[in-house]
Amino acid sequence: MADEDRKDFNAMLHDSKDMPKIQTITDQKSIEKYGGSRMYFAPPIDYDKVMKRIPYGKVITVGKIREHFAALNGADFTEPITAGIFVSIAAWASHQRTEDKTPYWRTLKAGGELNAKYPGGVEAQKEMLEAEGHTIVQKGRKNIRYYVQDYEKALFQLNGTCP
Repeated sequence: MADEDRKDFNAMLHDSKDMPKIQTITDQKSIEKYGGSRMYFAPPIDYDKVMKRIPYGKVITVGKIREHFAALNGADFTEPITAGIFVSIAAWASHQRTEDKTPYWRTLKAGGELNAKYPGGVEAQKEMLEAEGHTIVQKGRKNIRYYVQDYEKALFQLNGTCP
């Protein structure tokens, strides 16, 4: 995202954009890739609600949140592009608030990767996770990325309740 300091992310967070909804897809490659044709779209605020539930010392991935939404809503999968955007919106909205913060740094990308699109980038997320006892490892030579070491042990398992 660009020009974060000029945007009202809390307004974006509360704009449902006609969601939630389920859409049936017909593209065979997508059906094979995602395991079905029923695609769920969760509104941005739902991502924020789930992200607020992740306790100190635990983490979750965007993929696990997507799986949670799909299971709760009878869909085969949750749309991945909006998921990534809405997680970032939740992070920036929290960053802009003085109260009712969301511990967005506990939400990781696939495989435990840190999210460069969060406020302060990877360095800020790394600092916050390390403060909670996580070890961050660097991988790659050219395209360097940062991951929570043993993130699978720290994964928070969402139960079947709504966000």
